[in-house]
Amino acid sequence: MLSIAVTTLAILLLGITILARLPFHWWWIRCCEFPRMQISMLALLTLLLASLSESPWRWLAVSSSLVTLVIQACYILPWTRLWPVQVQRAESGQDERCIRLLVANVLTPNRNAEGLIALVKQHEPDIVLTLESDDWWGQQLDAALCKQWPHVVRIPQDNLYGMHLYSRLPLVSPQVERLIQDDIPSISTGVTLRCGEDIQLFAVHPRPPAPNESKESLWRDAELLLIGKRIHDGSFPALVAGDLNDVAWSRTTRLFCRVSGMLDPRRGRGMFSTFHAHYPLLRWPLDHVFSSEHFTLRDMRRLPGFGSDHFPILTTLCYRPSRADEHETPEANGDEHREAHSTIREGKEREQED
Repeated sequence: MLSIAVTTLAILLLGITILARLPFHWWWIRCCEFPRMQISMLALLTLLLASLSESPWRWLAVSSSLVTLVIQACYILPWTRLWPVQVQRAESGQDERCIRLLVANVLTPNRNAEGLIALVKQHEPDIVLTLESDDWWGQQLDAALCKQWPHVVRIPQDNLYGMHLYSRLPLVSPQVERLIQDDIPSISTGVTLRCGEDIQLFAVHPRPPAPNESKESLWRDAELLLIGKRIHDGSFPALVAGDLNDVAWSRTTRLFCRVSGMLDPRRGRGMFSTFHAHYPLLRWPLDHVFSSEHFTLRDMRRLPGFGSDHFPILTTLCYRPSRADEHETPEANGDEHREAHSTIREGKEREQED
């Protein structure tokens, strides 16, 4: 019985691994991309248990487990310290060129605003971006932050897609956009750094592929790729931040990076898994900060929880365009640009099925 159980689990893990590689938008396929670390740990367990199995089950379990581990490692390793960093480390000084950004999905029913406000006041970021923030959260944050973070964009919504942005730095022509779906907002704004230079910031929180949200990832993918295409076409210094409802190693996020040319400061440094805050064995990186080649990284850290199902993430980047050539900027080929264009067009044209 042990031999059959171990072999069955090994084959199941391999099947999930192969499903995640299929280029379809169905939620049950795209969700297979999320638990790559957990699948790897289970595959390692089946590999160890296979030594107790009997032939011919042993070799089937061993081979299935090994293939699973190799495939998963190819996706996971870039987000470990075993991989070269993608965003170069910032030199000391140049504080007037740095921007510190705190991103926090607050979880709308969570009412521990004081916990988040304490983290904001402890770390004093230049910009605070909250996601899932409704009217109640907006009132609490306004009362606590508006004096020191006077530049504000408010989008209170009670559908889990509200958004608030508080900034010490001046905002240039901030816009609230609904790029793909009318109930899913995003923010696009210029930010004037202390050195006087302007950069562009995109704050996003697309709808996830999940049974209670959307049967397909199409609309999430289309929103991310639309922003990526805008950055590519504009060739301006940019940051993209938010809860992407997608993992760093997913097919869509990697395509977004190639289409936009954006860099992931976590590569070569760690996963910084922000979800789920309450279940240590079920965590993956959902909250992101991406930068164009114009930035170097001073610091990135995951902050303590405050009652939400997400941990906040704090990132300090320095605007150093003179060091842009130190980065290996990802580039999309012609087929990938066509795929992105097709996904954006389909996402705009098709209505979501609940």
